Amino acid sequence: MGGIGSSSAQVVDQPRVHARDIGIAPGIFAPGPLNSITDVDGVRVGQVTRIEGADVRTGVTAILPHGGNIFQDKVPAGIVVANGFGKFAGATQIAELGEIETPIVLTNTLSVAPAIDGILDWTLTRPGNEHVRSVNAVVGETNDSVLNNIRKRVIGRSDVIAAIEAATGGPVAEGSVGAGTGTMAFGWKGGIGTSSRMLPPALGGYRVGVLVQTNYGGTLTMDGVPVGKALGRYYLREHSERASADGSIILVVATDAPLSDRNLTRLAHRAIAGLARTGAAFSNGSGDYAIAFSTADGVRRTAARRAGVAAYPELANDEMSPLFVAVSEAAEEAIYNSLLMATTIDRQATAEAGAARGEALDIAAVRQAIARYRPAATRRPAPAKGNVR
Repeated sequence: MGGIGSSSAQVVDQPRVHARDIGIAPGIFAPGPLNSITDVDGVRVGQVTRIEGADVRTGVTAILPHGGNIFQDKVPAGIVVANGFGKFAGATQIAELGEIETPIVLTNTLSVAPAIDGILDWTLTRPGNEHVRSVNAVVGETNDSVLNNIRKRVIGRSDVIAAIEAATGGPVAEGSVGAGTGTMAFGWKGGIGTSSRMLPPALGGYRVGVLVQTNYGGTLTMDGVPVGKALGRYYLREHSERASADGSIILVVATDAPLSDRNLTRLAHRAIAGLARTGAAFSNGSGDYAIAFSTADGVRRTAARRAGVAAYPELANDEMSPLFVAVSEAAEEAIYNSLLMATTIDRQATAEAGAARGEALDIAAVRQAIARYRPAATRRPAPAKGNVR
C-alpha cells in the first residue's frame, strides 16, 4: 500500500495537536474538563525532562493518587501484565495486597533503581513516617535507548524527588516530556499522553483518567483509521522489513469510583482493550502493564481502618460495565495524544552510537488518512474553540 509522504522538515515545523483537534474522539462518553488523568479529583502529576548534550534524552513522570501521606493513607489498586518483558518494581506486592503506598514513578529501564531510591527518600521523610521500616516503591519503565544514551544512567534520586515535589493537579504536559522524552511508538516519536471520561449521572457520574508512557510497536490505527498503513510505516510491512515492534507501554488508570482491588484489576484489564485498538503488536520484547487505583475516600486504606476490621463501600459487579467502556476509550485516546503531541527528538552521533531521529507523527498526513478512509458524513468535527482539548 502506498504511503502518504512528507518531508521531515515539514513534520518538525507542524504545531502539535490533541486527537480531538483533528476529529479523533474514540467512544461514546465525554471527556472531563481537562481530558486528563487529573480530572479525577486529587490526582497529581509531576515531570522532569532531561535533554542534555548530544545523547541524553530521558526523564521522569510521577503520578500521586492524592496529596496526603500516601504511605499512611494507601489506595486500593490492581495491576495487569499483558506481556511481561519489563522491570515493573513493586508489582508483586500490589498483586498480593491490592494497594499502593507510594507515588507511581515512570522512567527508563536502567533508571528503575534510582527511581526506587528517590521514592524511598521522599516517603521516609514524610511527617508521620518516622518509624517506617518497609516501603513498596512503585516504578514502571520503558526502554528509551533509541534516542537516549541509556547506559549513562543520568537519572538520579534527585530527579525523582523533583518530579514528585512538582506534582500538581491541572493540565498535564504531553508528548516528548518526562518519562516520554526519549520513547518511540509505531516507528514515530512516542511519549506521555493522557485522557479521561465522565460517566453520566444515571451511571454514577464517576470519572476515569488514564496516563500512558508509549514506547511500543505494531500497526498504528487511530479511531479505526489505518494510519500506519496509509503512511507506509508498520511492523512486518510486506513481510520483508525487519522493523521491530518491541518496546513497552505503561498505562496508569485513576478513578473516583469506589472499587476494591479486585474490580480495579478488572478495570486495568479493560485499559489493555484500549491499547489493542491502537494496533499494538504485543510483541515478545514488549513490557505492557496497566495499573489502576481508586481515589474514593470510602475505600482509602487509612491507618485507622487498617488497625482492625473495616467495611469498605464497593460498586457492584453489575455496575462495572460502563467503567470498562470508559477506561478503554480513555486509554485509546491517551495513546493518540502521546503521539500527536510529541515533537521530533534527535540524538547526535557519539563514539557510543550513531545519530538517531524520533520523528514526530505527520499530522497533515494523518488528516489526509482520515479524509481518505472515513466518509465525510462520518467524520467527527473538531471541537469548538474553548472546548475540551
